[in-house]
Amino acid sequence: MAGNTFGQVFKVTTFGESHGLSLGCIIDGCPAGIAVDENFLQNEMARRRPGAKGASVTARKESDTAVIQSGVFEGKTTGTPIAIIIQNTNQHSGDYSSIKDAFRPGHADYTYQEKYGLRDYRGGGRSSGRETCARVAAGAIAKMILRQKGISITAYTERAGGISCTNIDESEIEKNPMRAPDAKAAELMEEKVNEARRSGNSLGGIIKCIVRGVPAGLGEPVFDKADALLAGAMLSIGAIKGIEFGSGFSAADSNGMTNNDSMRLSSNGKKTFATNNAGGILGGITNGNEIVFRCAVKPVPSIYLKQQTVNMADEECDILIEGRHDVCLCPRIVPVVEAMTAITLADLLLRNKAVHL
Repeated sequence: MAGNTFGQVFKVTTFGESHGLSLGCIIDGCPAGIAVDENFLQNEMARRRPGAKGASVTARKESDTAVIQSGVFEGKTTGTPIAIIIQNTNQHSGDYSSIKDAFRPGHADYTYQEKYGLRDYRGGGRSSGRETCARVAAGAIAKMILRQKGISITAYTERAGGISCTNIDESEIEKNPMRAPDAKAAELMEEKVNEARRSGNSLGGIIKCIVRGVPAGLGEPVFDKADALLAGAMLSIGAIKGIEFGSGFSAADSNGMTNNDSMRLSSNGKKTFATNNAGGILGGITNGNEIVFRCAVKPVPSIYLKQQTVNMADEECDILIEGRHDVCLCPRIVPVVEAMTAITLADLLLRNKAVHL
């Protein structure tokens, strides 16, 4: 299986399966001398881990303790590969034995079988969302690089179950299980999630991400544009089915005069923009404005309702998925979106060092 490595300078390779012994990542290309905050690393893992509070989250309980195996000495990166391991301790593989020969609708079962001729049916194996714990570990290291440059990343649930946030207060994000910046909207989202759980169904939503403090000049024109790489990073997250930057799809109904971000000079002579319809990226290169994008998250495919499918014997059959599953992925995808954003920008930041001597 190819395609498990992301990045060119700051390279992240993830490994492991949902019901294997462990998952983890190898980070190659991290500069030496970066202060490593292991408490911050574990806090990032806790934001994504299963078994957290909230009606939307699976009952599978994992500590998701990230253990650094190499690349760090006396609290700082050494410039050598960083290896991080996360043990699986609470997998229930028997939950999948009754459906191992049937293809779950909405999952990668059929496509993995067609491509490889076999698959790990226990929770989806490599295609499981559990793989993202390794991304969050790598993203925490990337965030440590970015914060030295004054770059911060904030993602949140903007919409879930048809409920949208209207009053944005980012201090509310970590105060509610939906990771929404609107306390009232979060309550309504939770109600929708509880309704879906009771009926055996699931919900989708929208994640918004804002990156502040990004300097102008990041991104490699043509094929490695900053927005192209960020889009690829987001769409590599299994549940994300769409992305838009700045004004996004609404630009299709706009015009050049209103969609262009006119420029100004501030009192100290700094170049600024009156608006941010471009989402902070022009010609594939960051323009110094905030990077803003939104991701569409599909409903969780594992639902507790009987569905029609096909089995390995090429027979039509019904399937009823058991086990422990999320109802809405948005709250747990928020830290994954931040992690992949951090990994992408850390890579572009380091690549930029080759532009100027």
